[in-house]
Amino acid sequence: MTKLPGGIAPSQITSREVFMSRRALLAGALAGGAAAALPEARADTPPASSLKPLKYTLDRPYSVSLKPTPYEDITGYNNFYEFGTDKSDPKANAYTLRPHPWSLTLAGEAEITGTYHLDDILKTQPLEERIYRFRCVEAWSMVIPWVGFELGALLRRFKPTSRAKYVEFTTLFDPQQMPGERDSILPWPYVEGLRMDEAMHPLTILVVGLYGEVLPNQDGAPLRLIVPWKYGFKGIKSIVKIAFTEQQPRNTWNIAAPDEYGFYANVNPNVPHPRWSQATERVIGGGWFARQPTLMFNGYQNEVANLYRGMDLHRYF
Repeated sequence: MTKLPGGIAPSQITSREVFMSRRALLAGALAGGAAAALPEARADTPPASSLKPLKYTLDRPYSVSLKPTPYEDITGYNNFYEFGTDKSDPKANAYTLRPHPWSLTLAGEAEITGTYHLDDILKTQPLEERIYRFRCVEAWSMVIPWVGFELGALLRRFKPTSRAKYVEFTTLFDPQQMPGERDSILPWPYVEGLRMDEAMHPLTILVVGLYGEVLPNQDGAPLRLIVPWKYGFKGIKSIVKIAFTEQQPRNTWNIAAPDEYGFYANVNPNVPHPRWSQATERVIGGGWFARQPTLMFNGYQNEVANLYRGMDLHRYF
């Protein structure tokens, strides 16, 4: 058996009946106790009901006071190539994903490693709602009310060693559940990575919910990464493995197109994509012609600029 180791107020939330009623009911609730033993994942574990309401607190210091993008746009306009390359493909095709039961493997340069039930991890990890800006490398943007928890809070429990310089994330590889993986458009499985200080930053979260509800399949259920100052392709979905590494991971889009997609992927209006400008962005939900200037680090410059002090952000893009 593997044992688990021991802003601004969102005043303009989009009105949505189910979300608002659930928010009022659940505000102030926590998602379980502190530390508990986590058994290894077993095939006979009964699936958790996706209808169970999420319990979470409202995190105001890290949330922005912007009107969230409508739920229908967040769930219907999406990149998730494991289910197809069109924006509508994930919503149409992700019903084949079976997010329950789910296990997560922690590996690499850490004192504690193993494979755990995601449900058991969540029993020991309080959840928060954070309203974040979201910026795609394709120059469109959203504002999304995620429900999740700080990645660093989980990673610290596994006691990474001094050799752990990076964190590598891997998506599920199962072409039966993810039909897009039958095509060779990308090298599968999808892999992403962060420098250790980026992973431990309090803005970096693992997400399990959206608009107060369980995360939909097409948005990366049951577990995805959100790093709000980086382009959206860093937000790897349907994570099955997290590994502490000494060497910088090769992330999937950098392997596929190294001249277009770097490792850092920081939102930067001054560094254009080779095929389009990043100076402005199309606001999803605001009409096709709704555009706004792109903010450095997606508006989180005060919180994260110190992570890159002295770096050439044109070279390390």
